[in-house]
Amino acid sequence: MEKIELKYLKSIAKQYPTIASAATEIVNLQAILNLPKGTEHFVSDVHGAYEQFSHVLRNGSGAVKRKIDDEFGKTLSKRDKQSLATLIYYPEQKLELVMKQEGDEESLEDWYKVTMHRLIQIARRVSSKYTRSKVRKALPKDFVYIIEELLHEKEEVLDKEAYYNEIIQTIIRIGRAKETIVTLSNLIQRLVVDHLHVVGDIYDRGAGAVQVMDTLMNYHSVDVQWGNHDAVWMGAASGHLACIANVVRLCAKYGNLDTLEEDYGINLLPLATFALETYGEDECDCFQVTDHPGLTGVKSAKLERKMHKAITIIQLKLEGQLIKRRPEFHMESRRLLDKIDQAEGSVFIEGQTCKLKDHSFPTIHKEDPYALTPEEKMVMERLQTAFLNCDKLQKHVRFLMNNGSLYLVYNSNLLYHGCVPLNEDGSFRQVEIHGKMYSGKALYDILEQYARKGYYLRWEPESMEEKFYGQDILWFIWTNENSPVFGKEKMATFERYFLDDEKLRSEKKNNYYMLIEQEEVVKRILTEFGLSTEDSHIINGHVPVRSKRGESPVKCGGKLLIIDGGFCKAYQSQTGIAGYTLIYNSYGLRLVSHEPFKSVEDAVLNESDIFSEAVVVEYANRRRQVADTDIGRNLKDSIQDLEKLLRAYRSGLIRETGVNDV
Repeated sequence: MEKIELKYLKSIAKQYPTIASAATEIVNLQAILNLPKGTEHFVSDVHGAYEQFSHVLRNGSGAVKRKIDDEFGKTLSKRDKQSLATLIYYPEQKLELVMKQEGDEESLEDWYKVTMHRLIQIARRVSSKYTRSKVRKALPKDFVYIIEELLHEKEEVLDKEAYYNEIIQTIIRIGRAKETIVTLSNLIQRLVVDHLHVVGDIYDRGAGAVQVMDTLMNYHSVDVQWGNHDAVWMGAASGHLACIANVVRLCAKYGNLDTLEEDYGINLLPLATFALETYGEDECDCFQVTDHPGLTGVKSAKLERKMHKAITIIQLKLEGQLIKRRPEFHMESRRLLDKIDQAEGSVFIEGQTCKLKDHSFPTIHKEDPYALTPEEKMVMERLQTAFLNCDKLQKHVRFLMNNGSLYLVYNSNLLYHGCVPLNEDGSFRQVEIHGKMYSGKALYDILEQYARKGYYLRWEPESMEEKFYGQDILWFIWTNENSPVFGKEKMATFERYFLDDEKLRSEKKNNYYMLIEQEEVVKRILTEFGLSTEDSHIINGHVPVRSKRGESPVKCGGKLLIIDGGFCKAYQSQTGIAGYTLIYNSYGLRLVSHEPFKSVEDAVLNESDIFSEAVVVEYANRRRQVADTDIGRNLKDSIQDLEKLLRAYRSGLIRETGVNDV
């Protein structure tokens, strides 16, 4: 045995110092390998739609209902099943309603008994694919003993029914029924889904991005594939001025300034003061709030429009400066402020002169249209300080950095938000980054590397240049046509505000979206990321699937799945639904569509749900086990190492106390 291997085995021996402990762990790991694989849940493009997102997590994209159907079949009515499902989704709210509806103590006690029995049955079913240890860890400490007694059969008890009834009766008698029901409901939610994948775009449009992030940070097992909207917030948190301007503009555009002020505590008073002083007589009609039913906070609609215009002009200036200093980004066509003729109220764009809808630009000066005025500089300095010193935002972005990436290979599937940039012939597009050319997987890797530098590197002389370039890369990821998570020819911000020409306002997609029905293209992508072309899939977000036009989220015979159906209300008029999600369990892949979510009150009172339709994308011929997963492969490696340790113990190379015998 080589010295290196012996040294490694000695390190394992510290954890398993005897033959008995090593052998026990081998048996334990081998047993885990034969359990059914845990359920993976895929969501994408949440865009701040917190209530819809929360409900989808609670119902496991229909997984809770399927468990209820599997357990009770036709022994429960459809109404009783729905009532049980609602209780599992919202136990506190449903209990409050039941307590008002049940007329007397005896009726309430009967309801407690029946409900706890049903919840225990479901909890037993969903916990059957996990070890007792994992289930125990999912329980609050105060309830571990009680729930374990209820979940696990007692072979030594002759009258099991009386035994369990007595436990339940005692729980009710001592006033712990409500807490037990809540704990069982939360346990079912927790065990129905083993791991959550968020395939990009948590931020922008909806007002609940902060609540979504708080939920993810408390979720038991999750990863995030960054979307372009996430990248721009990451850039803003790093202190990058162009990213900050984009973030503030989008919050203004969608009526979400409270996300910044109330949720993150970022002071917008300097921007508001500047906007009033600069655009006081300007109605700013091109800067109306989009898809928002009312005003945010106490601000008037007029003030919000002025703030919206002020930050938009600042953004266009900052981006023009950035494009000039980064010629390798090849975005000169997006520098449009110097093409404006304020006297004529026009702009020269794409070879033609177009009339502007708004040509009041008091801060844009002909001699240097991209220079910030002293007042604009002050606004951005104050905003930069606020973003850098916002503890909650920094905590959220660190979570995205620690639990996220631009792509993920997980259990033989490839997850990414946007697209792999392709040429017309389906070959990988070559993209220049810091003087070198990258494509395919290497492009993702280099962009992620610089994105992390842009956020984590300190403002110190030796790292200043790399830090600054990394920050610019975060902006590149947000908006460049060669960004894998943007994937459009341009972001037509200027055109959408100032021009009526729909052709100029359109954003042409990357060739990827025209080629993903071609099997050779999808196989080439899978191969590029080291995956089998036979049993792997690409799981993709970013582009809403317009179901009402007949579009399908299933591409290339099921090899590629697009799961952005429009959680956010801003998209639902285009899509006709409220989002696609994906479930991958031991039986296969199931694509789920959802209806728009009304409210928690409606869900509890009327027992309404948004689970709409499920399509089986792939059904496994053999039920998949933990052994077939990435975790399973790691467990197999651990078993091999432990078996080597056993041989070392038995041969005397290592003593059972962990001391070398040679």
